Amino acid sequence: MTALPAATAFGTEVIAHLDAQIVSARRLLESVLRQGAAVRERQVDGVLASMTEIQAEMGARGRLEHERAGLLMRAGQALGLAPQGVTLEAMTRLMAPAEGDAARARSAELRGLLAEIARVHGINRALMRQEMAFLDHLTRMIGAEPQTGYRPPAAAASGVPARHRVLDLQA
Repeated sequence: MTALPAATAFGTEVIAHLDAQIVSARRLLESVLRQGAAVRERQVDGVLASMTEIQAEMGARGRLEHERAGLLMRAGQALGLAPQGVTLEAMTRLMAPAEGDAARARSAELRGLLAEIARVHGINRALMRQEMAFLDHLTRMIGAEPQTGYRPPAAAASGVPARHRVLDLQA
């Protein structure tokens, strides 16, 4: 039986960092999913609560990005590369093979989570814009204010609604 290469300190640190990124991304995904549900149900308090959760998680993700930058800098120094040129594949050269495989798997999971967060967040933004447009419309109807949307050029320039003749009949 062949012994597996021992774990490296760097590999252990990278895997722990990726695990922390995944946990954070899962929390963020849960928050944006709750936000979408609250928007659909028109629960203002739920939308605001989820926005607070999202902001808090983005702060935590900022700290994780700072740690990531440190890992990239250390890997770059060890590999003779600029930090921005360090890829996960390059980093795996500093790890035991099993650690490299684990890092690749976690990285793929993280990319999938981030893609799903972006997708759901995009949907939430569209839903919120739609709800805001509806509220704007209702507010204007109640206050008898003019619409801010498209108006024919003559009406827009003069501020007076344009008169249109549909039938010009003479007997």
